[in-house]
Amino acid sequence: MSFLERIDECNRWATGDFTPFLVAGERLGMVRREFADALCGLLGTRFARADEGLHWTSAPNGFALRTEAMAQLCEMLIARGLIRYRHGEDYPVTSGRREDARFLIDRACAPYFGIRAFGQHINGFVRADDGLRMWIARRAADRRVYPNRLDNMVAGGLPWGLSLRENLRKECAEEAGMPATLADRAVSVGAISYCRASKRGLKPDVMYCYDLELPADFEPQCQDSEVAGFELMPIEQVAERVRETDEFKLNCNLVIIDFLVRHGVLTPDHPDYLEIVQRLRSLA
Repeated sequence: MSFLERIDECNRWATGDFTPFLVAGERLGMVRREFADALCGLLGTRFARADEGLHWTSAPNGFALRTEAMAQLCEMLIARGLIRYRHGEDYPVTSGRREDARFLIDRACAPYFGIRAFGQHINGFVRADDGLRMWIARRAADRRVYPNRLDNMVAGGLPWGLSLRENLRKECAEEAGMPATLADRAVSVGAISYCRASKRGLKPDVMYCYDLELPADFEPQCQDSEVAGFELMPIEQVAERVRETDEFKLNCNLVIIDFLVRHGVLTPDHPDYLEIVQRLRSLA
């Protein structure tokens, strides 16, 4: 495998398999064509197909009413078996910034409608005498998504109602047992975007990335059972596992590749350097 192939894994989707999801004429997502057909078949009075996409024709006006209507719709679709489950966290539905949300949708339901989700990923690292080392988490065996796979030290979705800083502190406390004073040292280093088809639909997602240089005596301790354990790895070993194995959760590969570029581990001498840098940000 190569670093470019890891980027490819997170950007695989066929445009012909999807159609725009439109609310009041605005494109807010992309739905699988068969899912659109099922919605129109079951709920033809609420949805309509047209050349330009799938219209949610019964969407009420206003943020609160649309949020309530979407929640009721998702519960109905779960009961019919078209959506598997609810996660219990509300995500913004937006064509751009999360602050410009038109309404909210449950996190687990968002991919069915191809809604852009936002998350935060933190590279926890230590400067040792022999070079950089990175704290790597292993996801718990009972996680619904990517059980037992390797992960960034701290990573999580960005639900509605929390600022980036508030959510970062929360995730650091839950996943790594980290006090807010240490979490606040995390430095924002940009955002990575990707668009990938999944069993549930489409994930045109954005990850806000942070670097957090940690004291040598700090050891992360998971507090919420989502992480089975942590390992402090030499950065060269992390790079090798990303490039040569399937051990990492797919989108974490992108966050680590970006870290390798920014910290001079992956240099312009690499034959794919420019393409790697360009393709880490692929907003759909």
